[in-house]
Amino acid sequence: MTPGGNTRVGQGAREAMPKGFYFLIGAQFASGLADNALLILGIFILTEQGYAPWWAPFLKFSLNLSYVLLASVVGSLSDALPKGRVMARMNALKVAGLVLMLTGLHPVLAFAVIGLAASVYAPAKYGLVTETVPPSLLVRANAWLEVSVVMSVVLGIALGGALVGWSQAVGGRTPVHQILSGVFMRTDTWNACAVVGAIYLAASILNARLKHLSVGQVMVPLRWQALHWRHFWKDNLILWEDRLGGISLYVTTLYWGVGAVMQFAVLAWAQESLGLPLQQGAYLQALVAVGVVLGAWLAGRIFKLHSAKQALPWGLSLVILLPTLAMTTHIALAIPLLLCAGAAGGMLLVPMNALLQHRGRQVLSSGRSIAVQGFNENLSVLVLLGAYSAMLALQVSLLSIMFLLALMLLLGMWPMCRILWRKRSINA
Repeated sequence: MTPGGNTRVGQGAREAMPKGFYFLIGAQFASGLADNALLILGIFILTEQGYAPWWAPFLKFSLNLSYVLLASVVGSLSDALPKGRVMARMNALKVAGLVLMLTGLHPVLAFAVIGLAASVYAPAKYGLVTETVPPSLLVRANAWLEVSVVMSVVLGIALGGALVGWSQAVGGRTPVHQILSGVFMRTDTWNACAVVGAIYLAASILNARLKHLSVGQVMVPLRWQALHWRHFWKDNLILWEDRLGGISLYVTTLYWGVGAVMQFAVLAWAQESLGLPLQQGAYLQALVAVGVVLGAWLAGRIFKLHSAKQALPWGLSLVILLPTLAMTTHIALAIPLLLCAGAAGGMLLVPMNALLQHRGRQVLSSGRSIAVQGFNENLSVLVLLGAYSAMLALQVSLLSIMFLLALMLLLGMWPMCRILWRKRSINA
């Protein structure tokens, strides 16, 4: 099979993924499932404690803050230690953040602890893929990884919504709730949080099965000068100045910022325009992720590493879909629009991620390039979530916010798409 997924006649057996790759996919799925379920529970806890709606995006803000603040550390740390072991320990730290929230720590601060673990987990996960999967399979591996990430979002959001409904239904009638609420924070989510903690434990067990995949890992000794911010900034400039690396980094940075705002905007839109509660709004939000899975699967079959730039026009389709969604008031129309928005995102993101990882490993190292990617993408998330929270506090309408997001995508994607079309016409 070619990197894009098209079978050639007489090519022979399909090239197989490295041994242990699917344990990595399983571990990523379990950890992401717990992260997304916990985000919905965190929003419910904020509501339960009487916080204003504009506090909800700050959960995601604090979750992503460590990606930016620790960007100069996490890449080198990932390159210096066994990545499977790092991932297992970070899942344990996520459980610690969950426990801190249930002991009464403000949810935003608790999510900062979970974000610290996630910021170290990410370069270990993506670095392991880049180091152990050959370039011929990198787009397909990224399709697998993106499908697992997005399925964890789909089912995690759905699980979070179901756990919120369960928590409201059983209230304080279970022994676990009655015992723990008498000692720690009073909340209806004790049983739900126990389920999330068990999923983190399952992810750690799967991480322990990554020994075979870790055989191909490149270990780089940890040096203090590599942790200096000046050294990281130099890495950042190197990747931005690389022609292909810079294009893919620009696209993924813009995509993740807009996507983070969309995660909360869809919940707000479901409640304002469709009159749905948080639980059902979470299910609608999961539809976007279902579309991303479809788009990721198609991208893994259509695109090759050398043709990844041909995915750029898919970003422009989101320019039309976002404001159309905001004006929709009927659920029958909302469902296909959400699926189409997700599919366009998946078609754009998977080839760009594969190209960025390939170029990043060539000009830097797997851990350092993923750290640069995480820094830029999460800085975009922080800036746009902060702007979104400010606009909510100023009571800017959701339709206006969606139009602003669409305008940002148009201004960001149109120049690159024009360059791509111009080159096509010259070659033709």
